[in-house]
Amino acid sequence: MLDLRFVRTHPDVVRKALINKGVSVDLDRILALDVERRQILTEVEQLKARRNQVSKQIGVLKKQGQDASEIIAEMGAIGDRIKELDNREREVEEELQDLLYQLPNIPAPDVPVGEDENDNVEVKRWGEPRQFDFPVKPHWDLGVALDGLDFERAAKVAGSRFTMIKGGLARLNRALISFFIDYLTERGYREVLPPVIVNTASYYGSGQFPKFKEDVFSLAGTDYHLASTAEVPLVNMHRDEILDESVLPLKYVGFSGCFRSEAGAAGRDTRGLIRQHYFEKVEMVQFTRPEESEQALMEIVENAEGMLEALNLPYRRVFMCTGDMGFGQYKKYDIEVWMPSYERYVEISSCSNMSDFQARRANIRYRPGGGKPEFVHTLNGSGLAVGRTLAAVMENYQNADGSITVPEALRPYTRCDRIAD
Repeated sequence: MLDLRFVRTHPDVVRKALINKGVSVDLDRILALDVERRQILTEVEQLKARRNQVSKQIGVLKKQGQDASEIIAEMGAIGDRIKELDNREREVEEELQDLLYQLPNIPAPDVPVGEDENDNVEVKRWGEPRQFDFPVKPHWDLGVALDGLDFERAAKVAGSRFTMIKGGLARLNRALISFFIDYLTERGYREVLPPVIVNTASYYGSGQFPKFKEDVFSLAGTDYHLASTAEVPLVNMHRDEILDESVLPLKYVGFSGCFRSEAGAAGRDTRGLIRQHYFEKVEMVQFTRPEESEQALMEIVENAEGMLEALNLPYRRVFMCTGDMGFGQYKKYDIEVWMPSYERYVEISSCSNMSDFQARRANIRYRPGGGKPEFVHTLNGSGLAVGRTLAAVMENYQNADGSITVPEALRPYTRCDRIAD
């Protein structure tokens, strides 16, 4: 959420951000409501002062035995007007709050301006794609042949875009989760196993509501929703708290199942593990001082890349443009892994600096130098998307006989060097 004072004093900056992020919000209405709200508050304050003055006059007149009916009538009129203004102020505040929730974060000055993924900027590439001497198979064909990916039975018990993972591939999937968490805890992240059901306030706090409400699985008749990412519960762990400055930066790593009713672009990557209604992800979240968030973002990016390098999976880093970076992001990098069957790179981690956007929504503050509370900065990054990493390992490490070689970094977890069943 943006500071209303910032919106009021820098409308041109906000308007530019709306254009660059491709978001449509009636900014003029926000500014008009802000003016009306402040006018109401001023009038109410003046009326209450007049009411106090009239109340004293009534007492004096009654002591003197004089007629106070005219002043009493004025007092009643003042009370009626205050009540009317209070009701209107609540209406204005509700509409204003709803519109403020729809304003996106302001992009960092160095973010590339663009409309979509075609305007993103590649800033790094690591590793050389493997040259195969046999026909490359997509991971869904490899998985079905190993009886390790079962799409038909998953569709029977759940529906489309769900998968059952079995046998050696289930073990490999579990190995990836353990490897990611161990890698990050060794680098100072505290492990958290968060709930996968969160309340409405948590979705507003992390910035997914109201914009992405339609993409969320909600539990009918309740205030509960299935978490779309561990970012939601991890960010809201400290909602409405003032953190001790000495604990910053706070670093958490959480594993969670993720549920999304909207599984990506229609008709794209609909086969296999890339776009699913349910998937698993390890998430990094940091709470930092504002002046440290840029450095923290690069640390998160390097952690995601370090895990891919440990798995020897070729990847590239992409600097996201304004139109593709996301609603709440101040700055964002995507890490994309090479998928041989696609012959292109596919997103496997999104790393974002949210500045104080989430902290303002969730009311997460700290006292710099023990002084007046200020909002922290929050950051998050996939570390990594488990299903997509499994798919990347399967495709990049496939063998001519249909087996999968286990990357060396995962062998302590799988206790084998090859998945053949």
